[in-house]
Amino acid sequence: MHPILFTIPGIEFHVRSFGVMLAIGFLVGSWVFTKLVEQRLADPKKDLPRYAPLPVWILIGIVLGARLLYVIVEVSKGSPVGHDYVDKPWTVLFVWEGGLVMYGGLFGGMLAGSWCCFINDIKIPGGMDLGLIAGFVGYGIGRIGCFLVGDDYGAIVPAEYASLPFPVVLHVPNPLPEHSLFGAENAGQVLWATQPWMSINGFFLALLGWFLLKHRAYRGQVSLILIAGYALDRSIIEHFRGDTVRGVWFGGAISTSQLISIGAGTLALVMLVVFAKRRDPELI
Repeated sequence: MHPILFTIPGIEFHVRSFGVMLAIGFLVGSWVFTKLVEQRLADPKKDLPRYAPLPVWILIGIVLGARLLYVIVEVSKGSPVGHDYVDKPWTVLFVWEGGLVMYGGLFGGMLAGSWCCFINDIKIPGGMDLGLIAGFVGYGIGRIGCFLVGDDYGAIVPAEYASLPFPVVLHVPNPLPEHSLFGAENAGQVLWATQPWMSINGFFLALLGWFLLKHRAYRGQVSLILIAGYALDRSIIEHFRGDTVRGVWFGGAISTSQLISIGAGTLALVMLVVFAKRRDPELI
């Protein structure tokens, strides 16, 4: 667990592991997206430039959407962080201090990506299929950054399960590394390894999407299946999360992500049923 990878001397600038893993995730995800597009275009040299801006638009949408939803949740809860955003609204821009919600990033990336598809004459459902597969690759890598900084940590493991191996559980160091987000109360504790679980989940969904892409009946089918799959997996992982500060509702019965999962997963399943007989053989 290394929140700070190294510090640039002279200017004392901290290079944070979370930011590095996000950058690697974006670069790898962009490469995967480009390869998926190249495999499905009749004339890659002619048509690929239309798709080139899409990863950048998706990244912008992810960051803005993830930050916006985090701010909305904190303000609506009336938390100290939320009060800070109201009193000092410019701090909303300080994303390097933490505070991103995956579902906000997912919806933000989809909206920004859809707009990019629209202005570049790309079929939105087809572009979304490829974008989500590549996006989940980047997501899996980015979640490694969460593990390195101690963000999105799991709950304390019951004593009878504390001897299970990594990546089922993880042992939090004591003392905590500087700038760790695990919280002083978790120093030396054994927690559920929810960050690696989410990384594995991202890679699994990317692999599932890649397989389904070869057998899809229509453009957008892969996206709907991946959204439904993520909603299910995320709801399960949320049961093992220990950072309730991120938002719980109805007396702690359900988290923000579970609440969104119910809506997003249900909508995706309904659309899969509605489009069950749809057929669209076009590649993109």
